[in-house]
Amino acid sequence: MQRHLKFYIDGAWVDPIGDQRLAVVDPATEQPFAEIAMGSAADAERAIVAARHAFATFSLTTHEMRLALLERIVAILKRRNDEIGDVIMREMGAPRRMAREEQVGIGIAHFEQTISAMRNFAFEYMQGTTRIVHEPVGVVGMITPWNWPINQIACKVAPALASGCTMVLKPSEIAPVNAILFAEVLHEAGVPAGVFNLINGDGPTVGAVLASHPEIDMISFTGSTRAGISVAQAAAPTVKRVHQELGGKSPNIVLRSADLDVAVRAGIAKCFANSGQSCNAPTRLLVPAESMDRAIGLARQAAEAVRVGAPADPATDIGPIVSRMQFDKVQSLIRKGVEEGAELVSGGPGRPPHLNAGYYVRPTIFARVTNDMTIAREEIFGPVLSILGYSSEDEAAEIANDTPYGLASYVQGEAGEARAFARRLRTGIVRLNSSAWDGAAPFGGYKQSGNGREYGKFGLHEFTEVKGIVGFGD
Repeated sequence: MQRHLKFYIDGAWVDPIGDQRLAVVDPATEQPFAEIAMGSAADAERAIVAARHAFATFSLTTHEMRLALLERIVAILKRRNDEIGDVIMREMGAPRRMAREEQVGIGIAHFEQTISAMRNFAFEYMQGTTRIVHEPVGVVGMITPWNWPINQIACKVAPALASGCTMVLKPSEIAPVNAILFAEVLHEAGVPAGVFNLINGDGPTVGAVLASHPEIDMISFTGSTRAGISVAQAAAPTVKRVHQELGGKSPNIVLRSADLDVAVRAGIAKCFANSGQSCNAPTRLLVPAESMDRAIGLARQAAEAVRVGAPADPATDIGPIVSRMQFDKVQSLIRKGVEEGAELVSGGPGRPPHLNAGYYVRPTIFARVTNDMTIAREEIFGPVLSILGYSSEDEAAEIANDTPYGLASYVQGEAGEARAFARRLRTGIVRLNSSAWDGAAPFGGYKQSGNGREYGKFGLHEFTEVKGIVGFGD
């Protein structure tokens, strides 16, 4: 049993003020493999004080000093890539290759994108006789999720460091060990004392303090829309900046000009990746009504080829759901789909028949779904896909936008038609024809999917204030 019973505050590993502990469970075995200390309001206060003190000097460091710091972090992350990836595999069930190459690899890519953006970002420039200055926003509270843990830590910490901010991070208590290793990386890279602080704990305790504390200038939160509302309400009295990346129910529109075979198979692979535990997963597949039967056949074949199994097995495509609570939620929504009359194409309730332990979910596809069904409205966060039919592009756009969310959408079809259709979608990002991930593209949502944008230069804008010094050029 691993024991991680200290917090990283003011450049050192310190004992918590309280004695509360929490077991970290391996979702593949349902057994604890680590134990962490859980922080209190007093621990959070200590970290905030350290960050506030450090801000006075770190905010004045040069562009070159911060750039060199980020480059050292990248080098150390690359050296420890597999170690961190294997921890993520244990914590949240990602297959080993995916945990190493994508979970950690994308985290490293965020630092590299920030370095690239930082080299081209105008932190100061003249506009007439006014000097425009992008200054660090201040002390940032960061609350990150378990589904893409290093990814979501990196896309906040990298631009915050680049901008001259100081910070207090509360990672998910469900997958916290990777964040502890990340803190070790930053310490080795020479991040000055108090600039980065790590407190483990839960949302109602540590998270609430970060959101409400008057010495926190900005709260950056990634998680569910429900939790995001609580964060915003707690932050309101201090009028701090609130950045949120929340839930999604992303549509994947297959236009009539698309290759249906390619589009359906690629859409299922994207939906089921990470066991469906991605806020931007394309969970609503929209196909022309006349192609529904063929789409169902293709989807069934693709789903039945997905290999569910132990994360350490090289043959595994998807591992377990992260926790018992998430497993129960996904099972409940699958049963709801059956009850509401959706056509069950593949999968269904229960574990795959070859697995009798672990939080494994059968890759599930529903067809002839209508957009008023629960499975088409709620974020399931599991390997569950709904196929909906449309009669015209106008109807497809209406169905796609008929959701309280607006994080991501996907369009498959002839390039010109896909580009035109993308402009009709009310989402923060649109991916055309299974395009590759772009770490420089803005990431964030419309409506109840949040506010603000992350990644690349957009992250630098998010973590800076704009000051105009008028008469500077007189």
